[in-house]
Amino acid sequence: MAGLVAGVDVGGTFTDLVIFDPASGQVRLAKVPTSLPNQAPGVMAAFAAAGADLADLDLIVHGTTTTTNAVLERQLAKTGIITTEGFRDVLELGRRTRPQPYGMAGRFVPIIPRDLRLEVPERMDARGRVVTPLDEAALRAAIATLLDSGCEALVIHFLHSYANSAHERRAGEIAAEIWPNAYVTLGHALLSEAREYERGVTAAVNASVQPILERYVSRLAGELAAQGYARDLLVMNGNGGMVAAQNVAREAVKTVMSGPASGVMAAVATGRRAGMPDLLTYDMGGTSTDVAMIRDGVAPVSNEIEVEYAMPIHVPMVDVRTVGAGGGSIARVDESGMLRVGPDSAGSYPGPVCYGRGGTRITISDANLILGRLPAARFGQAAEAARAAMAVQIAQPLGLSVEEAAEAVVRIANIHMAGAIRMVSLSVGADPRDFALFAFGGAGPLHAVALARELAVPKVLVPARPGITNALGCVVADLRHDFVRTVNRPLAALDMEEAAAILSAQEEEGRRLIAAERVEVREVRAEYSADMQFIGQTHLLRVPLPSARPTAAEMQALFEAAYHARFRVELPEIRASVMNLNTSVTGRRAELDLGRLIDPAGRKAEAVPQEMRAVWFGGWQQVPVYWRDHLPLALDLTGPAIIEQMDTTVVVEPGCRVTSDADGNLIVRIEG
Repeated sequence: MAGLVAGVDVGGTFTDLVIFDPASGQVRLAKVPTSLPNQAPGVMAAFAAAGADLADLDLIVHGTTTTTNAVLERQLAKTGIITTEGFRDVLELGRRTRPQPYGMAGRFVPIIPRDLRLEVPERMDARGRVVTPLDEAALRAAIATLLDSGCEALVIHFLHSYANSAHERRAGEIAAEIWPNAYVTLGHALLSEAREYERGVTAAVNASVQPILERYVSRLAGELAAQGYARDLLVMNGNGGMVAAQNVAREAVKTVMSGPASGVMAAVATGRRAGMPDLLTYDMGGTSTDVAMIRDGVAPVSNEIEVEYAMPIHVPMVDVRTVGAGGGSIARVDESGMLRVGPDSAGSYPGPVCYGRGGTRITISDANLILGRLPAARFGQAAEAARAAMAVQIAQPLGLSVEEAAEAVVRIANIHMAGAIRMVSLSVGADPRDFALFAFGGAGPLHAVALARELAVPKVLVPARPGITNALGCVVADLRHDFVRTVNRPLAALDMEEAAAILSAQEEEGRRLIAAERVEVREVRAEYSADMQFIGQTHLLRVPLPSARPTAAEMQALFEAAYHARFRVELPEIRASVMNLNTSVTGRRAELDLGRLIDPAGRKAEAVPQEMRAVWFGGWQQVPVYWRDHLPLALDLTGPAIIEQMDTTVVVEPGCRVTSDADGNLIVRIEG
């Protein structure tokens, strides 16, 4: 079978694989434990579990948490930075914010320690004029010092290099003569944007994960080749696009948060086929929940995302917000007698009490089991242990029954997750009632209907395979390259011909990069935008532009409209300023048929429950339990109902109506 396309996503607990045959529509799936710290054996095990002959594959797209884990756990390559004299502490001083808005508690570990942050005499001003020439002798000495300290990667980060990169480029030439490998990051080359702190952190993260990512990807590519795979391996980026493995380490920072991005791209593709272009995505896993907002079938991309406190990574990434509520989130009664859920998690080991692996702390998964949403028979004696733990830890301190305590745990968790969804919608002027909730992840469909009711969202869209949606996102993702160029001018002073030249050059470079990839695309398109603000303001607003040659009047009108839509304020007397000009170039791949993710041969003519089960909905009710693979496409059910499948469980509350679309996605209408 030729032309097979595979998507493989590595999560913290499981590695998921989906293989499409575009010619026949056949699909193969696999879910195996993730191998840590080296993820490559888990990836190879997934292909083996799917019975795949790698020589038949035309394309493999891989989503990895390698860089994200390295950053969050600070398992980084030893990296040094050389910066402008007097500015070695920029990475540590940051914006003088605090981990907690109130109080002095908190912890911060800079990406590069102070003894590996060196200075050399040089200086540009904000207009790109030389104030102090580059001291090349001092630069060579600094490079030698960092090498003697055992550094594997190097960052060169000079003040105002976005305005004039001559000093950084010359320093890069000198470093290339001395540094023993290619792990040298020039700040302006990665991010030609003002704000030395954000640019410096982004460059530092890139250099610190380059060796780690390259070693992993090279190892995986070698193992795939040894098994007969002869094509390019593509790696997901955080912007929802992908890049060839041989090029990915050059801009390694762009793979941070690529896991959540692939899930959003799957939501875009699924929603497009389902006729639902406006979605609130809701991905609930074992330790956390990721949410995002999709408008008009377009994934939200931002270059102002802070991965954690004092970790602004200013490369374009899908705008995903995370809250510490997952299936393994721990519930407890605090010293004041308040019920708390998360952010601490039991993880996959020892995990929730019901896993029977020695876990002793009550979690959201335990609560769902006690409420009958998960089958007690599957968990054996551990189900009784979960019930006993709920009684001691939650029910007795709060004076509730075990069922009421479990219900309270679920409701508190739902409130946390609803708050995250409000953050990505209401905070930008969007009404959740205008969207459908796209529920995925292993635990997402358990809570989706209750969340939709809480948010007044009218419909829930549950994809065919919620638990492998991130792997599906790898398969359906397009090629994408994003470019940012700082101009930092009042709009009235901006040379519009220069602006057009910048946007056109960005588009040309994007088209060149896509043409260089050995991936077939059906069209290439460019989208333009400007990061603007009123003069005197700090924060930026991204304004879409109609073409690469906008007029000043168009930009002023578009900015004022965007500002009013976001803040409902008009400020006609204040002039606008343009900070950055941006271009996104996307190579659209051919659409895949998602209708066979559930094998049509297994569907029955009618929806017949496989059992009746007692489930708690404010009281015990006998509820039909269905196996999803057997449900007909002409589905019409009214809740309460439980729908189980290999990778998740869907809870349908009383009064809600469930139908199916042509691809087998479930559509739950919130009624009753």
